[in-house]
Amino acid sequence: MNRPGQIGFSQRIQLDWLEYTANLVLAGNTKAEIASELNERLREKLSVGNEPKRGNRHKAITILTRVWANASGDRERMRNRGIELLQGGSPADRMFIHWCMCMATYPFFGQVAHPTGRLLRLQGAASAAQVQRRVREQFGERETVARATRRILRTFIDWGALQETGNKGIYRAAPKRVVDHGSRLGVWAIQAVLVARGGRPQPVRTLLRGPHLFPFDVSLPSTRELETCGELDVTHHGLDEGISVAPSGRATS
Repeated sequence: MNRPGQIGFSQRIQLDWLEYTANLVLAGNTKAEIASELNERLREKLSVGNEPKRGNRHKAITILTRVWANASGDRERMRNRGIELLQGGSPADRMFIHWCMCMATYPFFGQVAHPTGRLLRLQGAASAAQVQRRVREQFGERETVARATRRILRTFIDWGALQETGNKGIYRAAPKRVVDHGSRLGVWAIQAVLVARGGRPQPVRTLLRGPHLFPFDVSLPSTRELETCGELDVTHHGLDEGISVAPSGRATS
């Protein structure tokens, strides 16, 4: 996973490329085999006609393999559960799983999604300039930040999370996708978002209903489902304040 402040997710990534990568993992391919298969699949889409070491195709393959193939420790267990959940899931469920894995692997993805979702909630639309300004406030006035933000916004459009309006650079939200794959998916998503946010204790509602997940309508797991997870510490805040969760061993009173 990228260190805080790093970007990493710097390319426009199609949803079907992530699906293909996850299927290669499911089929038992090695990391080298996955990279080779992706290179062939993307040969006519990115860096056409040449093989630059750090060209767009190479960078896209790096992103795809880090999300689904190059996982270790806690994120490997999360990846394995994500692969299981992808099987038989609805299109909305699968997009949600890919979105959460992108956030967990590349927190910058979520740092672009959050102001986008917040602007959509506040004013019904989000401009690229507004999102750029909010992201640069956190990551600095760098061209790499601006370029990566543009490409992630285009990724949101490609995935159908955002829709273009008649005004250039102004976007509206697409209809929310209802995510309903049982309680396992909700609990898994909480763990993924916690990873993306550095593992700090957070309210469950914030984790699953926050602006970073703006394309989705996600059911909240029950308290019992959270308490029996085994990988989350649950803190109760009273009848009206709900509960917070953190990775096991990191909750605070």
